[in-house]
Amino acid sequence: MDLITILAIPIIITTTWLFTANLSRSSHPNFTNQRICLLIAHPDDEAMFFSPTLLALTAPDLSNHVKILCLSNGNADGLGKVREKELVASAELLGLRSGKDVLVLDSSDFVDGMDTKWDPEKVAEILKSAFSGPSQSKKTGGNDAPKATIDVLMTFDRHGVSSHPNHISLYYGTKIWLNGLMKGKRGWRCPVELHTLASVSISRKYVSFLDAPMTMLLGFLSGIKASRSQNKDEGRRQALFVSDIWQWRQGQRAMTKAHKSQMRWFRWGWITFGRYMVVNDLKRELI
Repeated sequence: MDLITILAIPIIITTTWLFTANLSRSSHPNFTNQRICLLIAHPDDEAMFFSPTLLALTAPDLSNHVKILCLSNGNADGLGKVREKELVASAELLGLRSGKDVLVLDSSDFVDGMDTKWDPEKVAEILKSAFSGPSQSKKTGGNDAPKATIDVLMTFDRHGVSSHPNHISLYYGTKIWLNGLMKGKRGWRCPVELHTLASVSISRKYVSFLDAPMTMLLGFLSGIKASRSQNKDEGRRQALFVSDIWQWRQGQRAMTKAHKSQMRWFRWGWITFGRYMVVNDLKRELI
């Protein structure tokens, strides 16, 4: 391999990265002036899995109001109160307006642990109390338009990205809440868009930004398939967020500067090579 080729490789890699990051900004649904909630299970989920999404959606020119609801304080090692503060610091690094836009629960119903399954019904109850709009008027037969205090909810998909049972419970709890919100509301559109973070195979989890072209291609092919199908379930839209180099470093800082209690040796591998630190593709779920 000659010297010119060796020098050209990092230039090609950097150019490809910046190109895909710029292209992704025009490839997702138009999130502007939206009330958005990111639903997570533990402090650090927002940085390790959703940092590209948060950094994109909190851009000032989009005028979104983004909040984070975390259903546990990650107290498995007795560091719950520390991790609550770390989450607030991380959220501010990732673009949230204020620490007041972060709510962390400390409940016996949502104990942090790989061997603990949360009751989706209880997850749904939390979402109902937090975001359901006022009760519907009986004067119109109970078929008023369904209301909510958020426009978009983002969380993990049914596989939880890492197969963590706490992550998976969020997906099913969210579906229960939204289906309940729409019960008896035939003819109305769900007031909340649900977007879930796509889980990928282990072979794609540690290729960083190199997974962006593959994700774009799969999204393009899925769009073609959906356009030819009569099955509306295949018509889910993809929202793709690819961080540029600065955003990637900012996501890393959210871990190294804010979540200091969680920076064990294996976290360095994740924040360096993990594709979720650079690439997020979210599917819109039909309700």
